[in-house]
Amino acid sequence: MRLKGRGWVAVWLMSFLGVLTWVVARQTASHVAATELREAQEQRSSLEAQRAELLRRIREAGSRAVLVPRAESLGLRLPADSEVIIVHVPTRKGR
Repeated sequence: MRLKGRGWVAVWLMSFLGVLTWVVARQTASHVAATELREAQEQRSSLEAQRAELLRRIREAGSRAVLVPRAESLGLRLPADSEVIIVHVPTRKGR
């Protein structure tokens, strides 16, 4: 069976609609992916800021200005220079 005028128009119209549907689907998928990427970047930025804040708090909590008063409240004292002994661990030359 050979297609005549209307048949060819129907085939071309269906092909055109199929291509348009495919293009719209790809654009929709790319829009969704771009939105997810933007949200992931915002979340990463927020987590990096939180990490920096936590590292700052750790450094502050480990500082001498914080540790000495806490140690003194427990009855501990800061050792004199003559009381500090530095122990060196020998290393193996084969490693």
